[in-house]
Amino acid sequence: MKKGPESGACPLAALGNLVESNPDDNSRNGASVKDKDVLSSPGELENIQLKPSKETSRKKLCGYLNKLGIKGPIKTWKSRWFFYDENKCHLLYYRTAQDINPLGSIELSSASFDCKMENGEGIFEIRTPSRAFTLKAISKQAMMYWLQQLQMRRWEFCNTKSRFPVGSSQLVNEPLAGRTNVVDNDDFLPLVKTPTEAVGLKAASLPAPQTSTALQNISLKHPWTEIQNTVYNICGSKQLWGNNENVFSFDEFQEHPSNLDEEQEAEVEAGCAVKEGTLEDGRMESRLNWIRKARWTNSVFPGSHEELSRERNPMDKVSVLQQQILTLTEEVKSQKELVKLLHKALEAAQQEKRVSSMYLTAAEDKDRLELVRHKVRQIADLTSRLEALEQEKKELEQILTLRDSHIQELKEHVQLLMEKNHAKQEVIMALTEQMARELSDPLQEDNTVTAETLYKQQEEIEHLKDDIDAYKTQNQFLNSEIHQVTRLWTSAAENEKALLMKCACLQARNCQMESKYLTVLRKLQEAVPGLPSSHAELVKNLIQESLQWDVKEEAEEGFNLNPVSEYDEYGFMTVPDYEIEDWKLLAKIQALEIKSNKLRSQEIVEKPLRDRWNSIGELNPSAELKSLIRSGIPVEHRQRVWRWIVSRHCSRLPDHYQRLLQQSRSTEHPACRQIELDLPRTLTNNKHFSSPTSQLIPKLRRVLLAFSWHNPAIGYCQGLNRLAAVALLVLEDEESAFWCLVHIVENLMPADYYSDTLITSQVDQRVFKDFLSEKLPRLMAHFEQYQIDVSLITFNWFLVAFVDSLVSDILLQVWDAFLYEGTKVIFRYALAIFKYNEEEILRIHDSVEIYQYLRFFTRMIVDGRKLMNIAFNDLNPFPMKLLRNRRSMHREELEAELCELEQIKAAYVKERAEQGPQDPKEVASEEEEEI
Repeated sequence: MKKGPESGACPLAALGNLVESNPDDNSRNGASVKDKDVLSSPGELENIQLKPSKETSRKKLCGYLNKLGIKGPIKTWKSRWFFYDENKCHLLYYRTAQDINPLGSIELSSASFDCKMENGEGIFEIRTPSRAFTLKAISKQAMMYWLQQLQMRRWEFCNTKSRFPVGSSQLVNEPLAGRTNVVDNDDFLPLVKTPTEAVGLKAASLPAPQTSTALQNISLKHPWTEIQNTVYNICGSKQLWGNNENVFSFDEFQEHPSNLDEEQEAEVEAGCAVKEGTLEDGRMESRLNWIRKARWTNSVFPGSHEELSRERNPMDKVSVLQQQILTLTEEVKSQKELVKLLHKALEAAQQEKRVSSMYLTAAEDKDRLELVRHKVRQIADLTSRLEALEQEKKELEQILTLRDSHIQELKEHVQLLMEKNHAKQEVIMALTEQMARELSDPLQEDNTVTAETLYKQQEEIEHLKDDIDAYKTQNQFLNSEIHQVTRLWTSAAENEKALLMKCACLQARNCQMESKYLTVLRKLQEAVPGLPSSHAELVKNLIQESLQWDVKEEAEEGFNLNPVSEYDEYGFMTVPDYEIEDWKLLAKIQALEIKSNKLRSQEIVEKPLRDRWNSIGELNPSAELKSLIRSGIPVEHRQRVWRWIVSRHCSRLPDHYQRLLQQSRSTEHPACRQIELDLPRTLTNNKHFSSPTSQLIPKLRRVLLAFSWHNPAIGYCQGLNRLAAVALLVLEDEESAFWCLVHIVENLMPADYYSDTLITSQVDQRVFKDFLSEKLPRLMAHFEQYQIDVSLITFNWFLVAFVDSLVSDILLQVWDAFLYEGTKVIFRYALAIFKYNEEEILRIHDSVEIYQYLRFFTRMIVDGRKLMNIAFNDLNPFPMKLLRNRRSMHREELEAELCELEQIKAAYVKERAEQGPQDPKEVASEEEEEI
């Protein structure tokens, strides 16, 4: 075990090992070569001046405290020498100040302090995450001194530890600027003066506070440490007395100063901070031996140096020596008790060793077997005894339980009697006071108060004043402790926030780099036919490696601030599993871009948005709520807001949904077969619907069947399954999902949107083409040039509100605004999608390539904030009145066209009827006529 200051030993114990540093370090440690030359003769030893370094110029925090032992056979107060280690922020404790090895330590960096006046004077607690230490100072002043010093040193250590090294990122350092040098101007408690008793380096030369018994102060938990410290002290005493005929001869010390003043003590203690090394100058060692001997003598025999040097009377010397003999006798008694305990442990070990030796030295297996049987019999005997004791223990526990219950009943009875007695006393006091008021006048009332009553009242008042002062002091200290702990917590929280921001930026940058890497791979994949075979094979291997999506391996690599999981909060796949390898690569690029955007907007956009949502209580229609809904509802608030939106427009009929389910079970609806066909094709990229055994499949079936009976005019239309599925994912309750579907079909969408003819859906496609020509004329001209009919792509957008077209995050953001505002949102986002990708589409000059790009280009939209700004800011104005007028106009045109088609169809049927039936044999094909 290491000894001296490096092992955490107290400075006084390390003083016996005091050494000088190398000559090269003299300037740092305060001793020069010139100083060594001055110490050439013993007579000039008093000229020693050890200058303390910067690290040791500060006053050491050490002293005696009583520590409550909560473990072991002896649970009582034990005197301990405490020493604060500034390097580790640990409070070390020893049995005496002369010990070299500590019995234990208390980590203060994460500890809190508390003092409760009701526990007793001078008692305070240090609470660490693992244990609470109860300590007791000799006075209230010493307790407050310890608490204040520990607070200050804990703050200094934590403040120094929390600083970032030079060269850290500016993003991390900016929030911390000007924070580490904060000076606390809130003086909750005035600075307590240093107490002179049992605190500081002077206390080491005083005798340790004595306990009632010699064994009480010994640490039974650390016997080896006790033995080491005892051996160290004995060796130190032998070195001190070694060559003297008389043990108590102090002639050598009389040649030198008899004692050290406070400054010299501090200078000597400064030597404890000097690192260990070899003494190159033997003369310096001989000159410093007297310092060690004098310090040890003063610590072991306090007062002997002064008394024996000054007292000339032999009787006085004898009394001093007798006092020293008594001190040593008590020490020997305590050590003897410790040795007895160790002897018992040794005897048990030797007994076990003898039995093992008998077993090993047995000549035959029969003897060994007999020994084993003897042991087995002993074990059986002990087992039977143990069972009997356990049975007795159970019986005693039952008796104890009965007695406890009986005691509890008696306590309740006593409490009831005390309450009755208290009530009677109050009645008696009230009647007495009433009689006194009636029978006496004001002059007689003053005379009735006797001197004894006044004395008792004054004494009680004094006690109350003392209690008030004590509680005021406790309150001030606790306020100071709360303030310091809050500052430490705030500092740690700010550091953590800065590190999280830095980590988010680094992860976003990493995602961008990975996305660019995959984009380059995709470009190389397109150019594979022009590459050499070796390069083409390398590109193929890199693409296959990049497409391997193993989330578990990423999580095991280290801390990930916002890990990309395989599924999002609602079960949608973050990277869809496409069959085409090129689409797989695009999907992974898109997932990385989405993650990068999330990380970058987390602190700037997402956190303020969540704070605004958290501050909203009851929901009421307003411009602020509309703006918040357009920005996207956080996951934790989306279900509540959707339920509120649906309930505003749909008045739920009691048990209506249950009656519809009962009707669907009793009677089969004509649309039942089509519903069963569409269930496996619903949201195939969502884990809650991808398997036929998923729990949401039966719920979706019941919702669609209930709606088919609720609205017989529509019954069921392809697309309703996806609308109901999204409602189930968010609202979770199938009845709520049913009313959400009713709200979309009957309130948000125009009439006949999901009818057999889908006439209103066709009208919206014509309206959308008008808006596309007005808002994006270049793009519409490009479509007309290559004869692109956008309704082939957009018809499904309008019918299912972008389900299976947009990624889940953006899709749910669109649905938030769609449920609150209506179909106008679908037109806004449809135009925004084309605006988002306008430049990419304009660069394609082939109709087939344009159609192929339009099939999946919505899946490549990764920035939902940008799309939202285009939809609600760049495309304004977008009045609802204009939308209604365009729908009315195109509906009339479409109805006229349909009427004309009906007339043509009727005329054709009539003409065919007039011609009459024809013989199939007379009808010749064109080929036969040519032949």
